[in-house]
Amino acid sequence: MAHDLGLTANLLTDLFPQPQTPEEWEPYRLSVEQIKHFKENGFIHGIPLLTETQIEALREQLAQMVDPDHDGREFFYEYHSNESGDAETVLFHALGAWRVRPAFHDILWNPAFLMAAYQLLGKGFHLFHDQLFSKPANHGSVVAWHQDYSYWTWTTPMAHLTCWMGLDNVDTENGCMYYVPGSHKWGLVDKLDLAGDMNAVRGLLTPEQIADFERKTPIEMKAGEASFHHPLLMHGSYENRSDRQRRATLINVFADGVISNREDDSPDSPGTDNYPKVPKGEPMDGTYYPLLFNPEKHLKNHIDSTPSIDST
Repeated sequence: MAHDLGLTANLLTDLFPQPQTPEEWEPYRLSVEQIKHFKENGFIHGIPLLTETQIEALREQLAQMVDPDHDGREFFYEYHSNESGDAETVLFHALGAWRVRPAFHDILWNPAFLMAAYQLLGKGFHLFHDQLFSKPANHGSVVAWHQDYSYWTWTTPMAHLTCWMGLDNVDTENGCMYYVPGSHKWGLVDKLDLAGDMNAVRGLLTPEQIADFERKTPIEMKAGEASFHHPLLMHGSYENRSDRQRRATLINVFADGVISNREDDSPDSPGTDNYPKVPKGEPMDGTYYPLLFNPEKHLKNHIDSTPSIDST
């Protein structure tokens, strides 16, 4: 019988050794220039987060979870063998892998991820959820243009961050992500189907936003590198028509102090009964929204010397 790994905050593998002193966190710091780039453009990318050993462990366990009959499927918040609904353009997408396989559980406590996320949020933060995306070779689907927070308005205030980690080399041929620099300053745009029409977003944009949209930038990275983006950054990815897979795992987090804005019958509520629910007005915390990073605990007297979004 499968066990819900989300019930423990202890590491289950030795894949992600933890710093034992504030000084041991320093090698994972982002530079002031990287933080300023994030502030101005809404993203950074090419951040090395995973070793070859970690990548191989994640790939192996992802292969298990792509099989819809795998042990533990009941613990996913959402599970789509093909979210596009079209056998010719496949998009595997699932939320909740940290509850199902140990490498995806422990990656939440990857020190390189934790330090960068702290610097870009400026405070301690909780897990919101994780995600898996897989586009098979030759017939991988799009991920349509969207802003993450358009799906998350049932939490408030907006103090969220997304980390996207490639398990393969990603480029324009196999469906890498594209970002629209500066689009995090647009405000909230209506959401569209995640595996829908890549051109539909144009109907929601002003002429000024369309001009910005034309500056969309491909985010090409090596396996093990990551990007971080703002919850209002417009982003999407095109089809994979190459002979290579495109696999990725994401971690979505929010700053400590975010509360539930959920209405039980709201169309903005998550799509499955398996998603951990928090009553409206209550703090977003507890077993399934664990506090991943506490600067007072982890950095202690090094907080002031660690550059962050609030100090640059």
